[in-house]
Parts: sequence; C-alpha cells; structure tokens
Amino acid sequence: MLAVVSCFKTASQALLLNKLRSFLTMLGIVIGVAAVIIIISVGAGAQSLILAQVKSLGTNLIGVLPGKSEETGPPASVMGIVITTLTYDDAMALADKNNTPYITSVVAYAKGVATVNWRDHSVDTNISGTTNGYLETENGEVEVGRFFNKDEEKSLVKIAVLGSQVKKDLFGESDAVGQKIKIKKEAFEVIGVMKKRGTVAFQNYDDQIFVPISTAQKLLLGVDHINLIRAKIDHEEHIDQAIADVKRVLRERHDITNPADDDFSVRSAAQALDVITQITNALKYFLAAIAALSLVVGGIGIMNIMLIAVTERTREIGLRKAIGATNKNILSQFLAEAISITLIGGILGMVLGVLISLFISTGAHLLSYEWDFIISPASIVLALSISFLVGLVFGTYPARRASHLDPIEALRYE
Repeated sequence: MLAVVSCFKTASQALLLNKLRSFLTMLGIVIGVAAVIIIISVGAGAQSLILAQVKSLGTNLIGVLPGKSEETGPPASVMGIVITTLTYDDAMALADKNNTPYITSVVAYAKGVATVNWRDHSVDTNISGTTNGYLETENGEVEVGRFFNKDEEKSLVKIAVLGSQVKKDLFGESDAVGQKIKIKKEAFEVIGVMKKRGTVAFQNYDDQIFVPISTAQKLLLGVDHINLIRAKIDHEEHIDQAIADVKRVLRERHDITNPADDDFSVRSAAQALDVITQITNALKYFLAAIAALSLVVGGIGIMNIMLIAVTERTREIGLRKAIGATNKNILSQFLAEAISITLIGGILGMVLGVLISLFISTGAHLLSYEWDFIISPASIVLALSISFLVGLVFGTYPARRASHLDPIEALRYE
C-alpha cells in the first residue's frame, strides 16, 4: 500500500513539473467525461419533461389512430402517411354507452393548416375540426364566449373558437367574440376564446382554431376521414377492457374478422409513456456513447505525451535502473502518471458536467418547464471508471516501453 502511495506521489510531482502540458493532456478527458455526464443528465431531464407533459393529459385517456401498427411500434399515420380508415361515425359509435360502457366522453379530430385573416391581420395556424366532446375529454376551458354544441358539430355552420395565442396574434387586446374572420376565403364568426394552456406533449393548444368537425371536413379540408379519436375512461382499472371494447366495435364496423388485418391502432396513455421511455432511453445512451468517443481521442493524446515523456526522461530511467529500480518499478511509475492524469481529468470533467447540467436545468425552470435536475450516481461511477481504464489502457504501452529500456543505453542517451 505504501509503495502505491509513494508511486502516485512521485507521479504527481512529475506532472507538476510540466503543469501546462499536463493540463492540456488531460483536457480531452475533461471534455469527454463532462460530455457524458451532461448528455445523460440532460437526457434524463428531457425525459422527465416529456413524461410529465404526457401524464398531464391524463392517464385515463386512450387514443385511436388510423393505420395498423405493431404493439410496441408507432402507427403509420404518425410517420406522415395519410390514412383514411377512421370516420366521424366511428367516433360516434365509440361514444355510444351500449358499445363501450367504460368510456365517458369521446372527441374526434380532422386537422389541417390554414392562413386566417381579420382585417389587415393574418396568421398561419392549425385548424382543428373537432367535436363537442373536446372540452370534457381534453379538459379544455373556454375563457370568453362558448364552445359549439352537439347540433353545431354535425352541421356546416361557420363558427370558430380561437386558441389564446391566435386571439392575441389576430386581435391583440381587442374583443374577438362576435367578430368575423376568414379561413381559406370562408367567413367564420368567432364564438369563443380558449383559456391559455401552453404546449403539452409536443402540441401547442393555444396556436390553433377549433371549428365544428363537419365544417372542417367539407368546407376547409375537403376530406371525409378523421385523423384521431381520443376517449376518456371512467377509471384506470377499466382501460384494458375499454381498449378491447374499442377494438371490437371498430372491427365490426370495418368488417374485420382477423385482428392481423386491423386498419387502426389503439393506444393508452400508459403504453405511450412506455414507448416514449424506451425511445428516450435509447437516444440518451446512444448520444452518451458518441460523446464517450472523445475519451478515446483523449487517451490517444495521453499515450502520445507519455511516449514523449519517456524519450525526454530516458537518462532518468537509466539512472533509476542503475541504482536498483526494476522493470516493474519503472512500469508502475509511468502507469501511475497516466492514471493520475486521467483520474484528475475525470474529476474535473465530472464537476464541469454537473455544473453545466445544473445551469441547463435552472434555465429550463426559469422558462417554466418541468425539467428535473438528475445526476445519476451510476453516470459518475461510469465516467470515473472509464477515466481510470483510459489511463490504464493508453498508458500501458509507453510504460512498458520505458520499463524495457536498457540502463546502459539509457545513460548514454543525449
């Protein structure tokens, strides 16, 4: 034990003789370790943000999308493929208590993008053709005016409810209710303004205009299909049964006898959370592995500098061997120097990574994001372990080369 302490003490003295070179040598390790910790921490924080936003939608929701998918894969419709297998009547069938007793409310969507005009103001925004069940299912709130009713959703009435951001962009501080706006050259009366909600699960609820679904399909989008159905379940323990009911109803309506031929996908919020967790974990560790490559670059730099050190200290090595130092003593000495560089670099990188991660988390909180500051003990142990291994692996060759020098030849070296 005393020999090991003495070895590292001597190594520290050797490194202090060339402070600038030692610092520049360990810089690659500092950056690599900091990058690994930052990526893992930021990845965990981003994951907590995404999961919190999905949970805020409600864990008792299920979604129905057009197109078949594997149980753990995304539906084809979310990949940008237009699929027309879901209809408004499908949504109404799911809202029927006789078909789905555990579903309390259903909302259907037909979505698009359009330019909206009011006087000399215009804005490009999302058009959400939807149903009266939107408020109950999505926990939406009208701040001013009203939402459209059941009769209006089935008619071609030209009325609209504005998201808070659209109202601000078009009308500023002026009253919007009762005003006429133009969507794709069609005049719509504003009957309400939604309460500000922000972005939840990648969707900006404030940057959209709600119109009755039939009006959106026939007058604005020119389609007969819908893009999405969401349903609220009375209790979480009934979600599995509710999903089974939804599949049964849709298979009957679409004349599907073999489940392998399903032309729709049903997902619960819990399943969505699992998929998101798997994707974000894979991405987080992939990026951490890429960042760890900088440690290899740093290790090559260490090996290069240690080879230079061996050359510079050839006469010293010869002198030590002449007064009794063994090959093992020389090997241990140079290995201790390489490991000291990487461990000190690892510690500095760890501190830097933690501070930058804390700064990012604090900034996200100031922007009102639910971003957790997460530093995993495993990431600290992993980073320092890799630092030690880098020093051991890339310091071995220079150390062996130094230990095998012939003492006589080394003493003669100029």
